[in-house]
Amino acid sequence: MTSIVKPKIVHQGLKRNALGLTIRDYEGSMSTLCAGCGHDSITAAIVQAFFELDIAPHGVAKMSGIGCSSKTPAYFLSASHGFNSVHGRMPSIATGANAANRGLYLLGVSGDGDSLSIGLGQFMHALRRNLDMVYIIENNGVYGLTKGQFSASADVGSKAKRGEVNKQPPIDPVQIAMAIGGTFVARSFSGDKDQLVPLIKAGIRHRGFALIDVLSPCVTFNDHEDSTKSYAHAREFSHRVINADFVPPAQEIKAAYDEGDVLPIELHDGSRILLRKIAKDYNVGNRGEGIEYIRTRQRAGEIVTGLLYVDESEPDLHGVNGTTALPLSKLPYEALCPGADVLAALQKRFR
Repeated sequence: MTSIVKPKIVHQGLKRNALGLTIRDYEGSMSTLCAGCGHDSITAAIVQAFFELDIAPHGVAKMSGIGCSSKTPAYFLSASHGFNSVHGRMPSIATGANAANRGLYLLGVSGDGDSLSIGLGQFMHALRRNLDMVYIIENNGVYGLTKGQFSASADVGSKAKRGEVNKQPPIDPVQIAMAIGGTFVARSFSGDKDQLVPLIKAGIRHRGFALIDVLSPCVTFNDHEDSTKSYAHAREFSHRVINADFVPPAQEIKAAYDEGDVLPIELHDGSRILLRKIAKDYNVGNRGEGIEYIRTRQRAGEIVTGLLYVDESEPDLHGVNGTTALPLSKLPYEALCPGADVLAALQKRFR
């Protein structure tokens, strides 16, 4: 019922967090996505993560580009700041927001088309700069808004709903992130809330660029038997590498399975997907071994999920550039505009 307004009534028995807010205070407008879309499950995970971390919605800036995924910020944290950018340009807007006010929690929601095609360059540069943000890719392998064409993340041999076979190799954001120095790299499945919520919470608390690639099946164009991005395929071939949980320093379709296990999941239409979680002995601090592990499981037809790599030692964008600890939005006018003589001196340095 996407045409109705979400009721404002809050049940008095709802649990409240340390700020006195209920989970309803972290929601947004009614979703207009297709019923059963994996993106809505990711929205629910985002809502739960910020609620449980006791983060005030007005302290968050949410960013997006163009696509089904980029509509979702309207469905969570209605009291937060937001900016919907042009196709593939969200990282630039996010960089500017972080440079101006490093006190905001920065959350970017993008899709495989928005990030891995037109926006690939911007995505990679935000990652290598270690921009302090959570970057969620809602990955379904198709362009849903333009009726289901293959995206850059579609696997070789995957069939479209109308029967076309993809012959182009996919771009894997996880392997890109690990290869060019990403400091927090994870992958999950929209139907595995037990894994996804802790990963989002850990990404929020990570100082630097936290990439979470989330397999999020498109129920309209890419949830059929021959798709490698369907609910059935993701459940059958997922390989969970680590049992993720997150404990902060301060006081739809679901999947539950142990680390190291492969879980086949059957959907309502009879199709299946395989999920495998990484095992307890997986080393999240070894970049090279992580890339090789992902590729090995990929050759076996499995989708590795969990926290794949993390490095807390690298400075973020502000650390590299030695910026002021005070957000630019709070600096006095005189500090921001020191005058023509100072500007001329700065320009002289670059001549």
